[in-house]
Amino acid sequence: MSESQPKKPSVRNITVDSGQEGQRIDNFLLGFLKGVPRSYIYRILRSGEVRINKGRVKVGYRLRIGDRVRIPPVRMSERPQPRPAARLLERLEPKILYEDDRLLVLNKPSGLAVHGGSGIHFGVIEAMRLLRPDQRQLELVHRLDRDTSGCLLIAKRRSALRTLHELLRNNRVDKRYLALLAGHWSQDRVEVNAPLRKNTLKSGERIVRVDPSGKPALTRFQIRQRFADSMLAAVKLLTGRTHQIRVHAAYQGSPILGDEKYGDELANRRMRNLGVKRLFLHAESIGFHWPGEERELVVKAPLDPELEAL
Repeated sequence: MSESQPKKPSVRNITVDSGQEGQRIDNFLLGFLKGVPRSYIYRILRSGEVRINKGRVKVGYRLRIGDRVRIPPVRMSERPQPRPAARLLERLEPKILYEDDRLLVLNKPSGLAVHGGSGIHFGVIEAMRLLRPDQRQLELVHRLDRDTSGCLLIAKRRSALRTLHELLRNNRVDKRYLALLAGHWSQDRVEVNAPLRKNTLKSGERIVRVDPSGKPALTRFQIRQRFADSMLAAVKLLTGRTHQIRVHAAYQGSPILGDEKYGDELANRRMRNLGVKRLFLHAESIGFHWPGEERELVVKAPLDPELEAL
């Protein structure tokens, strides 16, 4: 074989070290196989071509020290990957609400996915890595729906990511939201304890439903203000299921205004006529105690001007 010919790709076996511990396998592969489309990464994961300790794993598997990752032969693309527009990067920088040497909190804009995938070339985390090229370990701590705005935690170190995930698992992160709900409830405080299960429709769209066979889900609503045909509610999550607030609100008969998936079309149309064309769900604040420190970190995200005006 001449030197000008490309080297044939081969199987690679990687042993996970402390710097990679706690990282999701999909994010690990995206970093390792630079230039490979995210859709291809998910395909080789779901098909079982990627193995960890000789076994198949799910996309959300988190790496442990000593794991042996088998990566199948993949020819790396030399084509430049899509980049976020410069105006998006300029828009994100002032959205940083808090930052220290371990983490940052971003006021995520509505309409922006937290990461690329499923036809989306890039999201918040890809954009933040471009904004902070010297910080090579930026990772999402949790997720927000694409149409939800507000507080989003991003870890700057693997050790911080592990600590924050531990706090989340032990329900020691206080996440609070604001939601504008259609209709009225007779009580100001409502607690919804209803298990949720993910379903996939024939179209491939993911939808979540209340289902006795689903995972436990608990949401607390506190009405702050009542209007003619809606209610502004402060919402506290006691669990972190996909679409939890949106499904629980609809389950109570008062879907979030602007919710195209679980909402009421007539109520949404009235909202659009008032000039708001997005989901009225905002991650208002996030708070926690860092282990070993007395001070509680509480970060609040202001409402978008269009929601404040409404």
